[in-house]
Amino acid sequence: MPNQMSQSDASRIQSTQAKAGRDMSSGGFAARAQSAAANNANTANTSNTANSGSTGVNNKK
Repeated sequence: MPNQMSQSDASRIQSTQAKAGRDMSSGGFAARAQSAAANNANTANTSNTANSGSTGVNNKK
């Protein structure tokens, strides 16, 4: 999806909101942006791991 929130987007939003004296609580827009970015990053990492062919088993001796 091309319009997903990235970590840098969330960072920019948090910075702008803080400088403007806006709501920085856990229910504010900046927190929701950070949460969305984290979810998108976790989803991307899960997809990459699932497609890597790794079984998750350590075969080193």
